[in-house]
Amino acid sequence: MSDAVTNEDPAAGSTRWLVTGAGGMLGQEVVAALAAAAAAAVTAATRADLDLTDPAALLAAVRGHRIVVNAAAWTDVDGAEADEAAATVVNGDGVRHLAAACAAAGALLIHVSTDYVFPGDAKEPYREDDPTGPVNAYGRGKLAGELAVAELLPDSGYTVRTAWLYGAHGRNFVATMLKLAATHETLDVVDDQLGQPTWARALAVRLTELGRAALAGDAPAGAYHGTAAGQATWYELARAAFELSGLDPDRIRPTTADKFVRPAKRPAYSVLGHDRWSAAGLPAMADWRDELKAAVAAGTFAPRP
Repeated sequence: MSDAVTNEDPAAGSTRWLVTGAGGMLGQEVVAALAAAAAAAVTAATRADLDLTDPAALLAAVRGHRIVVNAAAWTDVDGAEADEAAATVVNGDGVRHLAAACAAAGALLIHVSTDYVFPGDAKEPYREDDPTGPVNAYGRGKLAGELAVAELLPDSGYTVRTAWLYGAHGRNFVATMLKLAATHETLDVVDDQLGQPTWARALAVRLTELGRAALAGDAPAGAYHGTAAGQATWYELARAAFELSGLDPDRIRPTTADKFVRPAKRPAYSVLGHDRWSAAGLPAMADWRDELKAAVAAGTFAPRP
C-alpha cells in the first residue's frame, strides 16, 4: 500500500483515509480528489495491496484510519453470471469483512454499489429506499454487500450507488465508442435502455464531499445515489460523445438490446433519484451532459502513452 502525502501531517493527528480499489477507474480518481483537496492523509490500496477476501488483512489495513472509501469490486458483470459464487465472495462476503473491520476500528465506511440492485422495471427514478430486486448475479452480489454495510455499520456506513461510469482509467463505454470511431464508419448502439452516464471524476469528488460531511456528523448513514442528473440511452450518450469530440453523431445508429445477447440480463431502466443528498447538505450531481462536456474538455479520452 502507498501513502499519498498531503499538506497535513499524519503525526499531527490529521484525518486518515483508506481507499481500497485504488488502482481502478474510480479509485484512482478518489485518491486524486483527496490529494487535490489537501485535507487528509491517504492510504491508497490497490487490489495487489489488499485482498477483500482476507479478514485479517482488512483488520490490519483499516486500523488507524478514520474513514474508508471502498472502490474495490468484482466488476465483470457477465463473468459474475458465469461464476456467481466467486463474484459474491468479493462483492458480498468481502464487503462484509471490510464492514466488520471498520466496526472494529471505529472507522466510517463509504461503499460504492450499483444501480443493478434494482430490477429495472420502474417508470420513474428509483428512490434510495425503494425495494431492491436484482435481475442478475452481479446485482445479487452487490446487494449482499449493501446489506452487510447496513447490518454491521447502521450509524457509520454509507452506500453510494452509481451507474454507467466512465473516465480516464480502465475500460468504459464512452472511451470504447471513441476508439471504435477510428475503425468503424458507423456504430449500432442500444436505444432502449435508460440510465445516467456518470463521470468517475465527478463521482470521486462527491464521495470525498460525503466523507467530509460524515466526519463532521452532518450526513446520516445509509444509501445515496451517486449518478449524474438527467437520463439518456446508450445511443444518446454515444451521439453526445461523438458530437463533443468533433465527430459526426449521425455515424451512431439506434438499435435494440435484443440485438446484443449477453450472459447477464441488464436492467432496462436504471434511472436513480437523488433526494437524499439534501440530508447531507449537498446538491444533486450535475446533469450528465454537463459532466460529459467537462470530461471531454479535460482531455479524459485523449490517447495516453
